[in-house]
Amino acid sequence: MAALPVFDPEEVVQVEQIEPSPPANERSLARRVAVQVLYEVDAAQHHTDTVLTRHIVEREPPRQVVRYLRKLVEGIAEHRPAIDASIVKYAPDFPLEQIAFVDRAILCIGIYEFAISGRVPVSVAINEAVELAKHFGAEGSAAFVNGVLGAVADDPALLNLLHQPTGDDEDDET
Repeated sequence: MAALPVFDPEEVVQVEQIEPSPPANERSLARRVAVQVLYEVDAAQHHTDTVLTRHIVEREPPRQVVRYLRKLVEGIAEHRPAIDASIVKYAPDFPLEQIAFVDRAILCIGIYEFAISGRVPVSVAINEAVELAKHFGAEGSAAFVNGVLGAVADDPALLNLLHQPTGDDEDDET
């Protein structure tokens, strides 16, 4: 029988740690926090308002970040059945309950931004979602998110069905 190798804790292997880039703007920061809120809501089954409030209190983000964060999380919660149905339609090989919580949260944000609120251009919403997937997701998350959101964006009938004018006077921006 072969002897097992001896592990010496003094022989530490250097590990490269990649620091994520800072958010590009206030909306990017709001999206990052929204991913964390939606993840906790799904994974731990906590109430949306409780999780959202706690993140706002603990982080004390600028007012514009809070405003957009609330808009994202509350809009996604309101339209979750339609968003989930579109994910199921365009990720048929992955049952909704088998999609990683973080990937689902990112997909929800992207679909809400370009398909439901209609306030963010499709390309911007998809690019932001892919960046979120690179930041928070697993190795294949970015490609998965890109593929699903691209398919949703290519379905004009679905976009017309999902789009709900928000009535905001706010300018479109990333």
